[in-house]
Amino acid sequence: MVFADYGPSWREHRRFALMTLRNFGLGKKSMEDRIHDEIQYTIKTLEKSVGSTLSPQVMFHNTTSNVICQVLFGTRYEYDDELIKTIVCSFTALAKMANGPWALVYDAFPMCHNLPLPFRRAHEIYGTLQSIAMQLLDEHKKSRVPEEPRDFVDCYLDELDKRGDDGSSFSEERLTNYILDLHFAGTDTTSNTLLMGFLYLMTHPHVQEQCQQEIDQVLQGKDRVNYEDRNDMPYVQAVTHEVQRVANTAPLSVFHSTTKDTELMGYSIPKGTIVIQNLTSVLKEEGQWKFPHEFNPENFLNEQGEFVKPEAFMPFSAGPRMCPGEGLARMELFLIMVTLLRKFRFVWPEDAGEPDFTPVFGATLSPKPYNMEVQLRA
Repeated sequence: MVFADYGPSWREHRRFALMTLRNFGLGKKSMEDRIHDEIQYTIKTLEKSVGSTLSPQVMFHNTTSNVICQVLFGTRYEYDDELIKTIVCSFTALAKMANGPWALVYDAFPMCHNLPLPFRRAHEIYGTLQSIAMQLLDEHKKSRVPEEPRDFVDCYLDELDKRGDDGSSFSEERLTNYILDLHFAGTDTTSNTLLMGFLYLMTHPHVQEQCQQEIDQVLQGKDRVNYEDRNDMPYVQAVTHEVQRVANTAPLSVFHSTTKDTELMGYSIPKGTIVIQNLTSVLKEEGQWKFPHEFNPENFLNEQGEFVKPEAFMPFSAGPRMCPGEGLARMELFLIMVTLLRKFRFVWPEDAGEPDFTPVFGATLSPKPYNMEVQLRA
């Protein structure tokens, strides 16, 4: 779906994804429950590191991967499970390769596609992911009960049964790529945003403390945070949005293409031209933000301290092809950050040197690996 041409097949699959995600709880309490259940495993990981340091890279990837796994496959995986480790490592490797030098060589010189060069590794990794997707599909075909879907894959198989051989774009081959698209999109971007968020919270302790004060004030006596609580937490809301702005996880969004000859700002763009939008230009545009080039929650607060969202905030892109998982990502970011900040204090280790905010470039942006010191709050 992510890289499909704009046309009937893309429209059918996007419509199906949005409908099915809603049916499985997107924007509802059932999705909150899934996220909260997964956060408990994240808390256990952090509790083991209280008083010491840990690298959160794999932890956050596992957390977000398991949330989307429950929607797609109806199951979660232990963090030491070989299947989930393979998937997470493969996604991370592909994201780095996608904007690397060998990817440029592959795109620029088609005649070298069959040469034994380093870009062949990307094909091998994607082949591994497709094998895993086919394995999960086979398991679902054996155990499913038609018309009683347990998850996204079952829903797609039910849809295939309904359509039969009507020449539609739905097929098992498309399904394997479809679930890999959704799994990657639901894992990599959110986990990288969380990684960038906690990096900034550690290096801006006054922001972390102000978040915790607001969280304590709003949640006093409550067992856990609800997504609706965000409306009573303007500062935390400002922080979660500022994290997305500075993380700039998908700076080039997904490539688009003109569907007809187009005139824009005096330029003629022929039909079929690839268009790459620069989301960085709006997320850091002078005149749109109070502090465009620094991490500052004031970018999302008005004079009265109320949360406001400027029009230039579009980390999920815009238009018909904007990210279909925006609702899930926003819910995950809020619930995970609030729950962890309520229980723990995160500190930049004294022996870690100066923090480096320079992102690692790939299909998405991610922070350089770092360690965090974990403390229990009193």
